[in-house]
Amino acid sequence: MRIQIPYFTYILTGIAVLMVQPAAAQTYPSKPIRILIAQAPGSATDNISRVLTSKLAGQMGQPFVIEARPGAGGAVGTEAAARSPADGYTLFMANNSTHGSNPAVYKKLPYDAIKDFSPIILIASTPYVLTAHPSLPVKNVKELIALAKKRPGDLNYGSAGNGSTHHLSGELLKTMAGINLVHVPYKGTTPALTGLLSGEVSVMFFTVVGIEPHAKSGKARALAVTTPKRANSMPELPTMTEAGYPGFEVTSWFGLLAPAGTPSAIVSRVNAESVKALALPDVSGALKKMGFDAVGGTPEQFAAHIKSEVERFTKLVKATGITVD
Repeated sequence: MRIQIPYFTYILTGIAVLMVQPAAAQTYPSKPIRILIAQAPGSATDNISRVLTSKLAGQMGQPFVIEARPGAGGAVGTEAAARSPADGYTLFMANNSTHGSNPAVYKKLPYDAIKDFSPIILIASTPYVLTAHPSLPVKNVKELIALAKKRPGDLNYGSAGNGSTHHLSGELLKTMAGINLVHVPYKGTTPALTGLLSGEVSVMFFTVVGIEPHAKSGKARALAVTTPKRANSMPELPTMTEAGYPGFEVTSWFGLLAPAGTPSAIVSRVNAESVKALALPDVSGALKKMGFDAVGGTPEQFAAHIKSEVERFTKLVKATGITVD
């Protein structure tokens, strides 16, 4: 026998569901909040998460617990975050790999960088630096490109691995400058940096915080930064745009996400508290010591940033034929 449910019952049910979200947001948070990260403890993702949550805990009246889920190039932790309940008690500290390069280079990711998440706020960013080994007879980007064109295929560049942002940055340079550089992938940033400092590779894109001390000591030669504006910590370096390559923009960034479907009131609350925390001198100062600039902004701005990153890297991957899996 088929039971007929009155239409007004559906209406009442819908109203009840809509009323749950504001009520939940009003009492949020009522228990500890978990921050999932896709990198190991001690990584930049971990350190930035701790700087931010040290303030959020006091502001929001609940402790924040950082849980590292490294593995599979960040896919393990990112998938875990995407599959978590959308109740605001599990958040995710994303970065330019999990929500930039990975969706572009991996054909089969266990998550959708756009559909599976609700962006909250862009926390911090830093440029990459186009860096050469000091034995290379170049002092600027123009001389590097001229040398590469004079000796096609003789120069190489290092990366932290196939599909990494360092790799994509190198391919972007090759494409925009019309040069032939041989890619040398390493298993991580530490061995890649060692390869550059030892002269095993000619050039590499590396973060400001990673390369600055070596540039100052003369063990590496910094040529340009990959952001539209010059880096505060290395203001003497021109941007890639100033060096003759407008549109060359690659950043290392970190931002908070929630699982898709998280109530908008909760997203707004975490965003507002994060904006407040980032405005504190000790928070922005701690990030600056790590080589990062505090960013901030709205959930909508962060969503647009992620969309732009994925689209840009996807276009590059298609143009260059980069494959990982």
